[in-house]
Amino acid sequence: MDQTPTQCSTNAADKAKTNDMITPAVSYGIGDCNVDTDLGAVEKQKTVDGIAHFHRLGWKRLTVVLIVEAIALGSLGLPAAFATLGMIPSVIINIATGLFAIHASLTLGQVKLKYLEVAHYADVGRLVLGKFGHQLFSFMFVALFILLIGSHCLTGTIALEIIAESNICSLLFGIVSAIILLILAIPPSFAEVAILGYIDFISIILAIGITIIATGIQQSPDSLAVSSWSPWPKENLTFSEAFIAVNNIVFAYAFATAQPSFMDEMHTPEDYSKSIWSLGIIQIIIYTLTGATIYAFVGQDVKSPALLSAGPLISKVAFGIALPVIFISGSINTTVVCRYLHGLIYRNSVVRYINTRKGWITWLALIFVVTLIAWVIAEAIPFFSELLSISSSLFSSGFCFYIPPILWFALLKDGKWYSKKNFWTAILNGIVFVFGIVVLICGAYASINGLY
Repeated sequence: MDQTPTQCSTNAADKAKTNDMITPAVSYGIGDCNVDTDLGAVEKQKTVDGIAHFHRLGWKRLTVVLIVEAIALGSLGLPAAFATLGMIPSVIINIATGLFAIHASLTLGQVKLKYLEVAHYADVGRLVLGKFGHQLFSFMFVALFILLIGSHCLTGTIALEIIAESNICSLLFGIVSAIILLILAIPPSFAEVAILGYIDFISIILAIGITIIATGIQQSPDSLAVSSWSPWPKENLTFSEAFIAVNNIVFAYAFATAQPSFMDEMHTPEDYSKSIWSLGIIQIIIYTLTGATIYAFVGQDVKSPALLSAGPLISKVAFGIALPVIFISGSINTTVVCRYLHGLIYRNSVVRYINTRKGWITWLALIFVVTLIAWVIAEAIPFFSELLSISSSLFSSGFCFYIPPILWFALLKDGKWYSKKNFWTAILNGIVFVFGIVVLICGAYASINGLY
């Protein structure tokens, strides 16, 4: 079990000697233990309590929180990507992307450890591009998470419609989805989210398992032998179709965006690499088995999400079991972006610890406003899915793939890149950077082309 820190130093001068990298003026998280000596006794105690409360995350809980963030219903869209690209290319792309994501996240974690003032990914922009970089990364960070919240709200609406076998009350189901996301986002600490994470993980495993079993039962041994699955890409495949399928695989591994936010709550952040490796291996295994097995059972006719290929009754059951995944994974996006915004607004106040009356009122108001904006965007924009795809291509490709290599060259590299100790790391970072740029350009092109 993860240990919980019991005390945090209240001596700002002593803390500064060992943690001189912290700059409260630009740190919007709660990762530092500095306590303003000008505060009154009550505020000092609230600050100490707040710091302790937001440093309860160990590497095991971090793994669970990362699973909540990373593995959602989108994993059941992978069989359709396998059907487009073919079995062999899909497995290769899936495993390679998983390894690239692990490397990029390990690099990002090293940046967080070296620059303790980084509380969220948006803070990284200041390190490389100054004030403009922080503003740019902040916009990308907030926009992407609001779109992701809207996506989960829309997915929840669709799931409820399928379960109820009715789309008459689509608006009502949308409101219900938004309310559930709002309620689940109320706890501000990721350590509390980790508790829900166990339910989330069991839910997605059961949903995937039911889909695999149901699609397998539908196939007799003879029909499986002549199944329409192919080791190679489907015939007459266009570039846009191919890269949309690649995007579906790539963005299934796009978990690094929230990583600094989670690490900011760790009581032993040096252990983060254990979580990254655990998550990466779990993802590669689940995604490969899910995509390959369901594609082999169903063939070219597999639907996205694959739940829809299991038959009407099983689809309803699987969607019902998958509801916790939809809403818990969606709510953690609300928590991440609202923690950033709340810390930005109250960066020099005890209010940011959300353990005072004003802290709770402002926190509840913020998650309400963000959820409302996300719901309105998802409901009001007719091309929302395409907008999410384009935004993911533009933002997630950077946050999760090509930006971490840049950070290594700019902030972590010690000496010449071609020196003996740096050479192979530099080559690997170069490969991941090129991969991210290809996803950025080709993914954005394919997504925009899909609008026409």
